[in-house]
Amino acid sequence: MKSADDTLFAETSDRIESVTEFTRRVKTLLEAGIRPGWVRGEVSNLRAQASGHVYFSLKDSGAQLSAVLFRGDAAKQTTALRDGLQVLVYGEISVYEVRGQYQLIVRAVIEDGVGRLQREFEALKRRLADEGLFAAEKKRPIPALPATVGFLTSPTGAAVQDFLRILARRGWRGRVVVLPARVQGEGAAAEMVEVLELAQGLGIFDLLVVGRGGGSLEDLWAFNEEMLVRAVAACRVPVISAVGHETDFTIADFAADVRAPTPSAAAEMAVPVAADLSAELALLCRRATRGAGAELRNARLTLERARTRLGDPRRLIDTRRQRLDDLAERALDRLRRRLTGRHADLRAAEMRLNRAHPRRRIDGQRALLVGLRQALEASILRATDRRQRVLEACAAKLGALSPLKVLDRGFSLTQDAQGHLVTRADQVQTGDNVTVRLREGTIDAAVTATKPPAKRS
Repeated sequence: MKSADDTLFAETSDRIESVTEFTRRVKTLLEAGIRPGWVRGEVSNLRAQASGHVYFSLKDSGAQLSAVLFRGDAAKQTTALRDGLQVLVYGEISVYEVRGQYQLIVRAVIEDGVGRLQREFEALKRRLADEGLFAAEKKRPIPALPATVGFLTSPTGAAVQDFLRILARRGWRGRVVVLPARVQGEGAAAEMVEVLELAQGLGIFDLLVVGRGGGSLEDLWAFNEEMLVRAVAACRVPVISAVGHETDFTIADFAADVRAPTPSAAAEMAVPVAADLSAELALLCRRATRGAGAELRNARLTLERARTRLGDPRRLIDTRRQRLDDLAERALDRLRRRLTGRHADLRAAEMRLNRAHPRRRIDGQRALLVGLRQALEASILRATDRRQRVLEACAAKLGALSPLKVLDRGFSLTQDAQGHLVTRADQVQTGDNVTVRLREGTIDAAVTATKPPAKRS
């Protein structure tokens, strides 16, 4: 009796395929049934072969997809692939028969969201730089030997272990405090700002390190948010920014006092090597000892030279006393000579003053004034006499010519009512009043008749 398995085998034995045949059929179905398209994911397991081909995986939170970028297509790309980079890739599905796995043959790669994020990054960086937030004069020096260092980061990240390992290797004996905070995702920047303010309020830290391990631009974006950048710039404690790998830059790097390329490098910047400090301290001690010895020898030599030059202090004092007496005598002599000269000058000035006394000048001017007055009076008298004689001569001449003199000889003057002299008969009319002036007195008369002058033959 045949079993069910034997029956099934007998019915399908003519359709038995090899692994190669089956895989080829799967490949044909996949490549024919799935059209080329765009896929979004994060690059991981990146491997660049010497042949020029690039192999990597695309992953997200739920799945993973193998991908290959062959040499010819790889040479055309402008996006540099790296682990953790968010990308959009265009390609078609294929099956690699040797391994029996499907993969995406990538033809084009662009960074997912990099354009928008990069523009935001540059715009915020430029605006804060214009405000002077990154000015070099605002940067503070890192303390040479901090006693307490705070590391603000995710407590579960590898950056913490790398940081602590470097501190231990350098033999540092201070205290490090891990300040836990989310360093990725929504709300991470606000949480880091809160922890940063808390750390400042404690007042125990000499240095703060803010950082995390590497990641994509989106993973590191919390360190590009304005609230965190301003908090780092305003921090009262010196800050080292240590975000990502050497090629990663965030805006917090520019706001911090110092940027470290990695958290490990930040640990090296934060504390010196204990052995180096011991060696430097020993060197300084030796230099100090040699310097102090040289200074002591020089001081002794200077003292001996001074003692040799000084000699016996009593003799030096006696010499100085004698010198003081000489100087005092010379000073008194010079003072006497100067006083004598000043007395002579004073007497000469007194004589000049007496000669120039106002009373003398007043007396002289008064005498001069009297003389001038007498001369003026004499000149006036002489001028008056001359004028008097001239006046008398003129009066005599005037009297001789005056018509009044004619009256003395019996003549008279007739004047009309207006006082005009009447010399002709036609100047008055019958009935006019006239005045006749005699040698002594006047006669008022009325014209009774007028006669014209007789005609001359």
